[in-house]
Amino acid sequence: MKYVVIIGDGMADYPVHQLGNKTPLQVAKKPNMDFLAIRGITGLVKTIPDNLSPGSDVANLSVMGYDPETYYTGRSPLEAVSMGIELNPEDMAFRCNLVTLSDEDNYREKSMVDYSSDEITSEEAAELIAEINRHLKSSEISFYPGVSYRHCMVWRNIEGEFALTPPHDISGKKIASFLPKGKFADKLLDIMIESYRILKEHPVNLNRISRGLKPANSVWLWGQGRKPNIPSFVEKYNLEGSVISAVDLVKGLGICMGLKSVKVKGATGNIHTNFCGKAEAALQELNSGKDFVYIHVEAPDECGHRYETENKVKAIEYIDEKVVGILLEGLKQFDRYRILILPDHPTPLSLRTHTSDPVPFVIFDSEKHGKNGNNANNGNISGYDEFQAKNSGIFIEKGHELMDYFIKGAEI
Repeated sequence: MKYVVIIGDGMADYPVHQLGNKTPLQVAKKPNMDFLAIRGITGLVKTIPDNLSPGSDVANLSVMGYDPETYYTGRSPLEAVSMGIELNPEDMAFRCNLVTLSDEDNYREKSMVDYSSDEITSEEAAELIAEINRHLKSSEISFYPGVSYRHCMVWRNIEGEFALTPPHDISGKKIASFLPKGKFADKLLDIMIESYRILKEHPVNLNRISRGLKPANSVWLWGQGRKPNIPSFVEKYNLEGSVISAVDLVKGLGICMGLKSVKVKGATGNIHTNFCGKAEAALQELNSGKDFVYIHVEAPDECGHRYETENKVKAIEYIDEKVVGILLEGLKQFDRYRILILPDHPTPLSLRTHTSDPVPFVIFDSEKHGKNGNNANNGNISGYDEFQAKNSGIFIEKGHELMDYFIKGAEI
């Protein structure tokens, strides 16, 4: 048996006026997802526990079969693991976004113009993070380059907790109410203020401005946490597996669980990612002996944060055609397989941030639901979207239990 999980990050949404009061999932042309939903098991799953924020960290931990209330220690430590950064138990890692802030003289009066600095390239970002590290590195604090706008800061041997805000939650807002709070928060704010001075007229940013692009003129610190301790996936499910993602968060989760992280050329974490390459890499992993592959596609989430309605629909269609479609054809070589498709969380266009609403899932078993199998939904489902899933009457309240149903094949 082969198992494939496909995550369309932030794919779920609310009805959108520009789409005739339908969701992107309802409007998108996605014949492969619809086929799987009609033939397989469709329902809703709550991936975010009530007492945790709806981050991709919490959501993907839940989808992978681990209770976030037990194993979640923060976002950035997972990204640090993916980046090969060694963390001690007393260290704290922070997500370090390169953002675009407005140009008021007083830092506190600035607004969050763009949490991704116009999706700055990794090459440009590496120069800026190196410059920040050159000026602000100390015996306790270091900066590490990641992908695009996503980077990491590590504070060694630090006690205390912080209240920090994701920058994608405050797009277009004044930052004053969202600056760091907690013990030693002044140190974090000093770093952010000083970063603006260092980056404002850096040659990389002057070049970006000359090309009509937004400058990456400040770091924004958030997503803090300490080294996680997560049991291995192979011990939990007796399956050897791989994870395929462009973002360090998901790669780090997989590595913590003992999954192989697969690098795909051209995987960007946005709508220009190598969709086909991810599907082809998954098939290669399965052919090489892996039993389980977790494919994460960031594109719909980025479109939700950026209020790109048309692109969010396109991202879903690309996932259907270039990921699900390729996999359905390639999986025919195996005697039996199961596919699980879902978003990790919604990223509604109207809010431009994540919510904790339950998300639609579909489980397809090639033997039970394939050409010679039965329609698991008894004809009640005509496609894959939020409302079809709700109408199925199937609801899984504890998100981390979905993986048990998927792998163990228990009746839902």
